[in-house]
Amino acid sequence: MEPTILRQKRILQVLVAMFAATPVLTGLAGVVYGPSFLGLDPPWPTALDSHFRFLCGIFLGLGLAWYSCIPDLELKTGRARLLGALTFAGGLARLFSLLVAGAPSAGHLAGLGMELVVVPLLVFWQGRIAEMARAGR
Repeated sequence: MEPTILRQKRILQVLVAMFAATPVLTGLAGVVYGPSFLGLDPPWPTALDSHFRFLCGIFLGLGLAWYSCIPDLELKTGRARLLGALTFAGGLARLFSLLVAGAPSAGHLAGLGMELVVVPLLVFWQGRIAEMARAGR
């Protein structure tokens, strides 16, 4: 692989590894601690607890799936696009919440920016690297 492509691939791999830590760590914390992870005090409805932990498990799985893209990143275009679309859909749901329920915490607003801006840019970048690798540039 050409040095420019390899350099870009390495930078993107590092960024994916850094950014995927958030859904892995927060997803795991949500599974283990339930809604109290967000500073909520029990009691809360068991249906809320169950749904919260389920969604946190999905968030954990999403982060792990992003990690699975890191090796041979230039070959994982379909997976990266699917994960990007799922992440973007979550961001749209978070944006809807912002519109109907008001502004969440700063951490959630940062997540919104990641989901709607940064992740699509990373997916686009991955596609460019895959394209350059296929062309042998």
